[in-house]
Amino acid sequence: MKLETFFAKFDLFADAPDAGAKMRELVLQLAVQGKLVDQNKDDEPAEALLKRIRSSRAKRAEEGQLKTKVEIPSIEPADEPYSIPEGWVWVPLNEVTELVYGKLLPTSELLPEGFDVFGANGVIGKYSKYHYEDEMLLISCRGAYSGTPNISPPNCYVTNNSIVCEFFDPTACDMRFFNAVISVSPRGKIVTGSAQPQVTVANAIKLPVPLPPLAEQKRIVAKVDELMALCDQLAQQQEERETRHAALARASLARFADAPTPANLDFLFHKSYAIPPAALRKSILTLAVQGKLVPQDPNDEPADKLWKKIEKERRIYAEENRFRMHVESEVEAEPFELPANWKWVRLASLFNAVTDGDHLPPPKSESGVAFLTIGNVTTGKLDFEGCRFVPSSYFDALASFRQPSRGDILYTIVGATYGRPALIEGDRPFCVQRHIAILKPPASMDVGFLLSVLKSPLSYDQASASTTGTAQPTIPLGALRNFVVPLPPLAEQRRIVAKVDELMALVDALETQLATARATATALLAAALAELTAQKEILRSRCATVRPGSREQETLLHVIDGERALRKLREACG
Repeated sequence: MKLETFFAKFDLFADAPDAGAKMRELVLQLAVQGKLVDQNKDDEPAEALLKRIRSSRAKRAEEGQLKTKVEIPSIEPADEPYSIPEGWVWVPLNEVTELVYGKLLPTSELLPEGFDVFGANGVIGKYSKYHYEDEMLLISCRGAYSGTPNISPPNCYVTNNSIVCEFFDPTACDMRFFNAVISVSPRGKIVTGSAQPQVTVANAIKLPVPLPPLAEQKRIVAKVDELMALCDQLAQQQEERETRHAALARASLARFADAPTPANLDFLFHKSYAIPPAALRKSILTLAVQGKLVPQDPNDEPADKLWKKIEKERRIYAEENRFRMHVESEVEAEPFELPANWKWVRLASLFNAVTDGDHLPPPKSESGVAFLTIGNVTTGKLDFEGCRFVPSSYFDALASFRQPSRGDILYTIVGATYGRPALIEGDRPFCVQRHIAILKPPASMDVGFLLSVLKSPLSYDQASASTTGTAQPTIPLGALRNFVVPLPPLAEQRRIVAKVDELMALVDALETQLATARATATALLAAALAELTAQKEILRSRCATVRPGSREQETLLHVIDGERALRKLREACG
């Protein structure tokens, strides 16, 4: 595959994660490996170029102008990261450039006007003077950007968060080529530390870099600029497409929400764009709690009568379990209009109990009863893997309303993953930390409908509005009990749950299809990258297995290294 073909077929790979970034990385990798442009036998060889650079370095040393007096390390074949074309040479970075730290400049000394000041990864302010008149190649040496190369603007002050590459012979090295080389070099080669990454001059000088002929350096840089402009164009086209699709998706969801009929399903499943599964799930749950998902039946028992049954059941539960029944206020501000026979109520009105886990630190045990934390329930399913244990005696001593059981709903109320419900479907005994609310439904309610209400944007928005704290957001139990929620007739609750399950199954299937499409795009991208980067290596491996001087070897060498390699082969054969 040619690189041009790869760009022409980019739509096939566009859905792969980070396709644009991988495309740019591919361009740079091919560039520094000598696979982006053709070699020219008339170019001045890199060996001759290196002699000029060494001469300039020696002259600078004689004049006492070297700022860092360090030996030039040798590069062994094992140190070479990849193969390079004939006519190129491997050199340590400090053989072509002197590496010096920038100058300390506290941020308190930055000015509103003046010359640019370059920090770790870009211009951070202004200063009254500069110490580099020309553009300079920099390597970030402190913090998260350590090892990242940059090219500073002219007339710039460079801080000590960057290392400056001062080329011994600027006329022999194109800094943009070396910027590409350092961009694709493994960061582990020069970066040390994980909590506080940094690059030292002592490490950077050892970095092996390829040195091509100067004319080829310039051809490579020109080709990289051309292809990066094409990458920018493709990225812009993709962004515009995604923006249009997102707008269409929002409009389609709104149209369907206004009239959720089978005839309008085309608004959700249109061949020209895909609505994200997460948005579809939110839309389904929103329609469910608004009474727009299934038709109403005037013969259903009204919600008012159901509410009175629930209130009686709650009172009995409170008496039997010595639980204080909470009295909820009337709903004054209704979020939206409900169908006839529905009723606005407070969340606590629909549960026998809305409480949480024990507030005292639980005793630890090697076995006994499972003790679940937020991490065990955030997926919407109970996960007992790796959970802690408490003694059975501790569990038995808990009040009955603090002992979760089948049919109860757990609801996370603390941390970044607040507002996530999980239905208890098994009979395994366990208890929970106080960061998890326990909601015990009455027999008069459909637990599936209650779960849909808690998963819906209506409840999540109220949860977000009621949180206290910033580092550790918390939904107070009082606020949770006072969520405003709709109460439909019980028969309609069951019809809603059946329809939600049916539609969610379709969304799950759609999500699987989209994941398969992304996986296919990723596989295509990986295959294309492998073909583009490994084609010559495959040919070289094959060339080593055929008879020397044979016609097949001549053909392979011609493909690999062009006319120059073929000519040398013929010269060697006499």
